[in-house]
Amino acid sequence: MMEFWLDLNAEQQDLREWVHGFAEGVVRPAAAEWDEREETPWPVIQEAAKIGLYGFEFLAGAWSDPTGLSLPLANEELFWGDGGIGMAISGTSLAVAAIYGSGTPEQLVEWVPQCFGDAAAPLLGAFCTTEPEAGSDVGAMRTRAVYDLAKDEWVLTGQKAYATNGGIANVHVVTASVDPELGTRGQAAFVVPPGTAGLAATRKLRKLGLRASHTADVFLDGVRVPGSCLLGGREALDERLARARSGRRASRQAAMRTFELSRPAVGAQAIGIARAAYEYALEYAKTRVQFGRPIIENQAVAFALADMRTEIDAARLLVWRAAWMGRNDRRFTAGEGSMSKLKAGEVAVAVTEKAVQILGGAGYLRDHPVERMFRDAKIYTIFEGTSEIQRLVIARAISGMPLR
Repeated sequence: MMEFWLDLNAEQQDLREWVHGFAEGVVRPAAAEWDEREETPWPVIQEAAKIGLYGFEFLAGAWSDPTGLSLPLANEELFWGDGGIGMAISGTSLAVAAIYGSGTPEQLVEWVPQCFGDAAAPLLGAFCTTEPEAGSDVGAMRTRAVYDLAKDEWVLTGQKAYATNGGIANVHVVTASVDPELGTRGQAAFVVPPGTAGLAATRKLRKLGLRASHTADVFLDGVRVPGSCLLGGREALDERLARARSGRRASRQAAMRTFELSRPAVGAQAIGIARAAYEYALEYAKTRVQFGRPIIENQAVAFALADMRTEIDAARLLVWRAAWMGRNDRRFTAGEGSMSKLKAGEVAVAVTEKAVQILGGAGYLRDHPVERMFRDAKIYTIFEGTSEIQRLVIARAISGMPLR
């Protein structure tokens, strides 16, 4: 009989310890400074590139793990160090996931290295899909892509909102509607090469949390890209559009494929933030004395910490399951990818809030990191599909009904 076990293998343990060491020694000491500055932490990104933590080789190596656990393991440790810096380092992976999910092997080889640069001069990638009027409602996308046959170019026009690394990225991946009448089935993804005219981001958005990560609105004013920048190629697009127009079942559209690949990894980020807050609150409760004894001796505090640890471990198991399923081409028949992201995001918000409460007035001060962790956690119930959208995905999967 086949055995069942949950032990990490030696390579996975080494990976976790390696990333944890970087998070502890490099990320955490810099976290408060870059949160306060609200700027991209280029020196930290470069340090990550120097040791091989930021780059295509690392991402490819993590993805090659047949269990699917290496990327969630790395993300949890990195975001245990700090959410904002963690996102500054990992934000490029969303653009890479879009290229991987929709592109050809040739496009993968051409564009993914340009997302990262090298250790001497690291670069960034950006995935631009959300719009002011098309957040959860992806079908309402207004950005248009029109093909210029004479020049074999696509012309992109529209606006994208809340794009991680938007405007400062070397490579932007943009989703756009090719045939608006087909809704989400008429959308495609395009690579916008470095220095392309017409793409602009006027300012960095100021956020509640993840402040070290650059977020901006991106404007596309007649952006012309070569025909080869259509991810997947023209032939595949024409075939997909023909299927949609004939009423046959079409393949999933570009943005959704990217999110399905990334949801367990994003859930792991939330778990890292939650675990950091839990560990800090646990140590604080052991040393903070009130009424002549450490506050952890009070059941209210001890039980809160017990719940925090239980919820973190439960969320991690959902993330690991979804990561394994995704890596091994197992269908998410019950919305397992959405389950992992939903649970992890909700847990991160609840655990960081409890950590602030356990610290009391001290937790509300910037002198303690739980204040920053609380701010960083909130986005995980919002971006890459709100908690409500994740519940909708799960409900549709388990009911078989087109719920709205």
